[in-house]
Amino acid sequence: MGLKRRQRVEPEFSLAAMIDVIFLLLMFFMLTSKFVTPNALNLSLPSSSSTTMASPSLAISIDAESNFYFEVDGKTTKIARERLQSSLETKMKAMGKDPQSTTITVVAEKTVPVNDVVFILDIANKLKVKTILATDPDSAAPVKK
Repeated sequence: MGLKRRQRVEPEFSLAAMIDVIFLLLMFFMLTSKFVTPNALNLSLPSSSSTTMASPSLAISIDAESNFYFEVDGKTTKIARERLQSSLETKMKAMGKDPQSTTITVVAEKTVPVNDVVFILDIANKLKVKTILATDPDSAAPVKK
């Protein structure tokens, strides 16, 4: 009697396809989610055609009544205009950052006088800190010259 030995088939499960699908889903959700959290204050920002986004850890907001606010890591604090420079220096020292590597976002409502924005930019210049002016993306196409 010639009995043959049967070859055993060992089932294998490859995770490569499932890992690829999970990676693609991860990439999709990362690209479609917002990276910058919206401001705690509801301000109407000026619009621009720029789409560059920044995520600094320090922001100064100005509302229509020329009230100044610090926004540090999602916490908003109202600050007097006269104490803005000293408070900014204190916050930067508390964060332990070098002024040349620190970036401040200036979030000013559309109706804020330019003098208030220039006041903040002047303080940043004195402290040798970089600044970014926050704007809303413009829905209309840029005007060609």
